[in-house]
Amino acid sequence: MSDRTTGTVAPVTGAGRAAAGAGAAGAGFGGSADAVPAGDRQPAAAPLAPRAGLLPALAAVYRAQLSRARVARIPLLFVATFQSVGIMILMRGVVDGGSEARAVVAGSSVLVVAFVALNLLAQYFGQLRASGGLDHYATLPVPPASVVLGAAAAYASFTLPGTLVTAVFGCVLFGLPMSGLWILAAVVPLAGAALAGLGAALGLLAPRQELATLAGQLGMSAALLLGVLPPERMPQAIVWARDLLPSTYGVEAFAQTFAPDPDWAVVAVDLGVCGAVGVLSLAVATWAYRRAAVR
Repeated sequence: MSDRTTGTVAPVTGAGRAAAGAGAAGAGFGGSADAVPAGDRQPAAAPLAPRAGLLPALAAVYRAQLSRARVARIPLLFVATFQSVGIMILMRGVVDGGSEARAVVAGSSVLVVAFVALNLLAQYFGQLRASGGLDHYATLPVPPASVVLGAAAAYASFTLPGTLVTAVFGCVLFGLPMSGLWILAAVVPLAGAALAGLGAALGLLAPRQELATLAGQLGMSAALLLGVLPPERMPQAIVWARDLLPSTYGVEAFAQTFAPDPDWAVVAVDLGVCGAVGVLSLAVATWAYRRAAVR
């Protein structure tokens, strides 16, 4: 029979308190984990996924934008091509041939790139910023440069069919040789990068969506007036303004290939300037994307 009385608690002596304190200290500082109640344990944080590299993220954004553009931008591409063809038909009544005809055909062909890469991309990024769509890209573990470069590359590469159709029609209309059309494989991506970077920067820096649309329209109008019209008939001030437009160097490189004896050194310099402007404009667009995404 036990000596303890039912319902009574034995007093805790000083030695008992010391032993209990030592046990609690051992469990709290390097003691056994079994001493911690199961309900008080915090689950271990799961490690975050590594950040995606620039090239894989760029490829993913490019495929997504190209798939979207294939559905939504085909009607607008027809509009851009029809617009350039109509301009050449109008200019045919004024221009007979020579360097002026080469300028008209080259400028009208690059105008397709300006319509899609500059105008539509400015509207796209302006609408993306106004609707909060940048928040979606900001939550993805992708570098900001991949978003801008992927969208710009998709819009620029999408213009190649319309540019080729316009150039072939212009060669037939003005009686120009088609042997130099292969240069479009370099003109379209380089001029497209320069104009797409400019369009993205305009769309991201515009405080309102309407201003982004207006900036894209003005940029395309500048490409139309300064790129299609022959520079020989322009005042010197307009010629200087023409040199500031990124697409001008793509137009000059393409027009040079129609000459009987093209100066390929001049073509290489014009393409190099166009590519350098493209790198600069895409860098500005990437900075504008970072600036817009954190606001």
